[in-house]
Order: sequence, then C-alpha cells, then structure tokens
Amino acid sequence: MNAVELIDIKKSFDGGSEFILKGLDLKIPKGSLTVIIGYSGTGKSVMLKHILGLIKPTSGQVNVFGKNLWEMSNRDIMKLRTNIGVLFQHAALFDDQNVIENVTFPLFEHLKGKKHQEYLEIASKKLVMSGIEEKHFLKLPSELSGGMRKRVALARALALDPEILIYDEPTTGLDPILTEMVDDLIHETHMREEGRVTSIIVSHDLMAAFRIGQYIVMLDKGKVLHSGKPEDFLNSDIALVKKFVEKGTKKKYGL
Repeated sequence: MNAVELIDIKKSFDGGSEFILKGLDLKIPKGSLTVIIGYSGTGKSVMLKHILGLIKPTSGQVNVFGKNLWEMSNRDIMKLRTNIGVLFQHAALFDDQNVIENVTFPLFEHLKGKKHQEYLEIASKKLVMSGIEEKHFLKLPSELSGGMRKRVALARALALDPEILIYDEPTTGLDPILTEMVDDLIHETHMREEGRVTSIIVSHDLMAAFRIGQYIVMLDKGKVLHSGKPEDFLNSDIALVKKFVEKGTKKKYGL
C-alpha cells in the first residue's frame, strides 16, 4: 500500500496560462524513507502543499492512505493532518515559548481530554527521544543552537505520533557537521518507528539522498524525472540523473 499517491497532478495559479506541476505522478510506499530531490523551481514545495491538503490541484487526484483528499470534508482533512508531522525548513519554533511549550502546543490543540501533567509527560518523552536533555526544557529557541532547534522541532513533529513525517529542506543553512547530525537523526527516528511511519524528505542535499534514502524521487519541470532505489539512479542513462549521481555521490562515497 502507498502512504501517498499523486495521480496526474497539474497545478496552475493563473488560470491555466502557466503550470507549476505538469502531470506529476508520484507513489510513496507506506513505511518507506523517501527523499525527493530537484533543483529550485521544480515544484517540490507545491507538491508538499498538495500532500498536506493546503492547496487543491487544478486537475488530478491526491490520495493519502488510500483516501482522496478532495472527496473529504474540511473537518476530515483537518483530522488527517494531525496524522502528518512536519519539520519545517528553519524549525519554525514559537520564539516566545520555551522548549516544552513548543512541543505541548499541538497536544493542547488536537489531543483533548488529558490532564496538564499528561501533556508534559508526552512532550518530555518526545524531547528525550529527539536528543534533548531535561535541563534544556525551559529554554527559549533563541538560547539553543541550530542543531538543538532542529531536535525540538522534530519532537514537536512527533508529538501526536503521526504516521507520516515530512521534512522540508531539513539541512538548509547548516554546516556539514550539523547536516550529518540531522541526517542521522532522521534515519534513527525512521528506524525506531520502522514499519509504522512513512518519512518524506524534501531536500537539495544530494549526498544525503543516497546516504539515508530507501527510495529517491527526482523532480524536473513539474514532473517526476526518475524514481526508484539508489541503485536505480546509479544505473540510469538520463543525462540530468547522471549529472546528479556524479556530483552528489560518486565523488563522496565511491558508489
């Protein structure tokens, strides 16, 4: 079963004069760690917004866990979103809330009927799982390093035990050491939740795609140019894919 399936998605924001997505077909297997790559302007962000039900396709079908999003009521779409955790590009923590308040926020919003202490216990568990020690729980985001903010953002994304985790350019702006740390954190999180969670990473980091991805999807000009396991990319004869492989993997890892 596919966790996400986009069928012939076309999207225009100007009534059809220009299309950002041009018949995009995408299948993301349930339980997989899939990395979606592509140069700027290939439609990665617009694609993500379709998966989250934030924008409606001009034509085509968006299925999440076998359900067509746009045959669902707004209430059901909102409920479905609580089953999708998102780690945003720059962590997107609330500046005026401390660490544990940031993580309890989605719990208070969407998980009703528990005592205050129970929310704190859930948040504490997710923070520890993400590598944040208790001594940091009362710190504001401005008091944390870039890597720690990413960990807090991951704990928040995990708060509601989602079945889909989306990472939107998780290593943008990080130095090589922090980039590798975040990649390892994503991989460890996925393996800990193996079989239950589907991880979708949108990234420009070509080396990470090969290092941690079970499946890779490459977008170009609003469509899927190539998809498959890492070895499928190594054996591809598509010029742009070959360029990607040479730049992003062979020189670094000797694949």
